Amino acid sequence: MPEDVYHIPALLPQTIEALDIRPDGTYIDVTYGGGGHSRAIVSRLSPEGHLYGFDQDMDAVSRAMTDSRFTIVHSNFRFIVNFMRYYKVDSVDGILADLGVSFHHFDDPERGFSFRWDGPLDMRMNRSSRLTAAQMVNTYPEERLADIFYLLGELKNARRLAAAIVKARSTSSIDTIEQLLAVVNPLIDPARHKKELAKLFQALRIEVNHELDALEDLLQGALRLLRPGGRIAVITYHSLEDRLVKNFFRTGNFEGRENKDFFGRSLSPFKLLTSKPIVPDEEEIERNPRSRSAKLRVAMKL
Repeated sequence: MPEDVYHIPALLPQTIEALDIRPDGTYIDVTYGGGGHSRAIVSRLSPEGHLYGFDQDMDAVSRAMTDSRFTIVHSNFRFIVNFMRYYKVDSVDGILADLGVSFHHFDDPERGFSFRWDGPLDMRMNRSSRLTAAQMVNTYPEERLADIFYLLGELKNARRLAAAIVKARSTSSIDTIEQLLAVVNPLIDPARHKKELAKLFQALRIEVNHELDALEDLLQGALRLLRPGGRIAVITYHSLEDRLVKNFFRTGNFEGRENKDFFGRSLSPFKLLTSKPIVPDEEEIERNPRSRSAKLRVAMKL
């Protein structure tokens, strides 16, 4: 697959502007993907500047650009502090995270991320990880499946879906997308078919990849690594991850609990640089429909 269609970066000019890149600065793109954001950052760096790009998917790592100002790191971004310590980097000027799933993942049936065609129920970002979506639907207790569908997919019929899956797997293993769809389709509202299936697949993907836990680790690591005045830009695509980012930027914790000093001043370690999230305009959505739900939030370390 050509690199330019591996993934179209969302909100590219807005993100680069938000990072306010210093030519001699040190930056991290924790979601390298197809390298669109990374190439834009590197193009603004002098020989003294450097960018570290993280990706847990070997497909992305194998396509990484070659540049003396760039280092690719094959790892989940939740380990950002450990790897920066390995590279002897104590602090950075900016961190970028585009939390969207790459075109490559959605468009490769063997990866199992999309309900548009049949393939194995996989959904692993890191293919060396042990847990797959098939293992989940075939081994998780009914109550745990229901919780995942409700909490991570925000599906109102989560219990019915979980019960149907547990009943079906008692007679035959559910190993492919087609087999899963045969079980859940009768329970999906035809008027909301694509949207409901997208929520179901989102819930499975988040659980398989421990995405919310990894995001929390990333944000806490970013707080440790950013130097005062350093910026963090995060692009989210659904309410669960957006809520975590919004709360952390606003208060420094994930619950959104605001702490104040004796004089009533906020003790948040960040200054919000946008009062509302930046969203794509109609022209970008037309060019890249998957950016429709993208929200960019930007903060500066105090």
